[in-house]
Amino acid sequence: MYETSQYHKRIFTPKNCSQQIDSSFGNVLLYGAGSDIIKNELGAYGEKILGSSSSYVQSNIGRYISNPQYYFQVNEGYVKNKLKVILFPFLHKGHWMRAADIYGGEFSFKPPIYDINAPDLYIPMMAFGTYLVLAGYFLGITTKFSPEALGVQFTTSLLCWLLQVLLLEATLHSLGSGEVPLLDIVAYGGYIFVNASIILICRIIWDYVFCLVTLFECFCMGVFLIKTMKRILIGEVRSFEKHSTKRNYLLILMALSQIPLLFWLGNVGVGAK
Repeated sequence: MYETSQYHKRIFTPKNCSQQIDSSFGNVLLYGAGSDIIKNELGAYGEKILGSSSSYVQSNIGRYISNPQYYFQVNEGYVKNKLKVILFPFLHKGHWMRAADIYGGEFSFKPPIYDINAPDLYIPMMAFGTYLVLAGYFLGITTKFSPEALGVQFTTSLLCWLLQVLLLEATLHSLGSGEVPLLDIVAYGGYIFVNASIILICRIIWDYVFCLVTLFECFCMGVFLIKTMKRILIGEVRSFEKHSTKRNYLLILMALSQIPLLFWLGNVGVGAK
């Protein structure tokens, strides 16, 4: 029923059997000696690949994520001065460049406690919490407070923060191929809650000044971001868009985008019952 292949026929003949043993013995010696060389070469090559991959991953993590502890090295003096820069950037008389330092032969920026222009995450997180507290209080005095309404406001705030981060990232990528750490952009995007908290405080005190105060805070936030983005493009990236007209238009567009974002954050309780 089944046909025996020519291969199997050759194996079971005595002559071929002896030849097969001899050839197999030679192959074992050949492959046995060669396998050690192959193993050593593959091992060295694998270590090289893994080593380069590990260093690549570590360098990119350090480039885009950075050290979170860096962003919380603040003190009372820094917080006060930073709030002044955020709320009144046109009154900032000093330079906008970050202070650099060389530690262990490597170039690095000084932490926020030693540099007023360094980004931090302490102020954005505290401002975010303050904004939510003020939003809850405003919902309460307008008889619109509920856990669901506060939850909606929390989600709206996070979405606004995300949109701000995406806007800043898109602006930087459009103007240059910089390697700005992600947490830097998150910090710059979170400063908007400082201005949003001021808007809510004014609404609580006197609701009729809402539009005027919001426009002023939009102007302040726009000036702050333009100064910050210009500094990043000039001093913190390898290459950037040399065409000044395109750069200025994009920066102005980024500043104007603060108007809908801050009006969105300031309209607390819209649609709540």
